[in-house]
Order: sequence, then C-alpha cells, then structure tokens
Amino acid sequence: MLGITGFTLFVAAVMLLNVTPGPDTAYIVGRSVAQGRGAGVVSALGISAGCVVHTLACAFGLTALLAASATAFTIVKFAGAIYLIYLGVRLLFVRPSEEAGKTEQASVRSAPKSLRQLFTQGFVTNVLNPKVVLFFVSFFPQFVAADSPNKVVTFLALGSVFVLMSTVWNTFVAWIAGSVTQRFSGKPAVKKWLDRVVGSAFVSLGLKLATSHR
Repeated sequence: MLGITGFTLFVAAVMLLNVTPGPDTAYIVGRSVAQGRGAGVVSALGISAGCVVHTLACAFGLTALLAASATAFTIVKFAGAIYLIYLGVRLLFVRPSEEAGKTEQASVRSAPKSLRQLFTQGFVTNVLNPKVVLFFVSFFPQFVAADSPNKVVTFLALGSVFVLMSTVWNTFVAWIAGSVTQRFSGKPAVKKWLDRVVGSAFVSLGLKLATSHR
C-alpha cells in the first residue's frame, strides 16, 4: 500500500513514541498549565505543523542533508536548546497576575494574538528539535519498500499518519493537563509552583539538548 512496509509496526512504534515524554509533551503541558486547555490544544497544533515541516523535509531529502552536516546539526541543536531554556526561564520568573478583575471583553481582544504566539512557539519548539530530525531520517526509511515506485509519496503517507496520531495524542494531553489546572485556577500559590515546576523542566530539557551528542 503506497510502498509502505510493516505498517502495523510503524503505527505501534509511533504510539510508543507519543506516550514517551519529551520536549513537545513538556511544552504542551506547560502551556496548558499556564493558560488552560485551549492554549494547550493550540500549542499541540503548532507542534503538529512542525511535524509537517519535518515530513516534507524527509520526503524531499532535506532532513538527510541536515543530519549529515555536523555544523548544521549543531546550529539547530543549540538554537532549540536556547529556545527551550528561554521559555523555561520565563515560566520560572512569571508573576501571578494582579489583574484578576480584567473584563471579558479585554480577554477576548487579547486572545487572537496570544493564540498565534502559542501556535508559533509550539511550531518553533518542534522544528528546532534535532532529535526529531534524526528520528525522521532514521525511522521513516525503515518502512519504505525498496521497490516503491514513488518514495516521496510513501514518505508523505507515513508522515500524514504520524502527524494525525501525534495530534490526537497531544490534544488529549493538553485537555487532561488543562482540566487538572482548572481545579487550581483559584489558588495562585499552587499555580505559581506549577509554573516553576514546568519552567524547571523546560530549562532541564534545554540543557540536556545542548549537551547531547548525535
């Protein structure tokens, strides 16, 4: 089917990958904790958009070129690490809002810009993760039949399945994290410590990424 081999194994592997915590999961949980379920879902969609970029790059050979270049890999690695640390530091030093009396109208006005930023941050977090690059270039080819008449179409088909499954799982994570956070919405002290825990996780992931090897 479309030049795919071992499709059942591919689906099982993607499921296991999704349930394994990583920078994407940490980011989605962090956004859900900070701003609720809607923010987490939008962040999940941004990460899915990043996976689309990786899929296209893998299909057309750009991912392989990046993986083969030590300099390019290092640049992407440090860019991703710096970005994660930046997001973590912002959460660590965030102050509880003193504007609880904001009107609903003001909240509505600020929502579109906020959602765009969340989507963009999720997108950048995923695209700048070199581990995702290596995953695509090492994992996907194993499920492309050697005699596939059009390998680009095969890669795109596998990528579509990957993106769909990841989006469903990440949306579920965002929903659960946001629901749990809602229970503490009236407790600023608990919310502050949740932000610090997630911020510390971001910084830790950033440092781990910066010191990782290929």
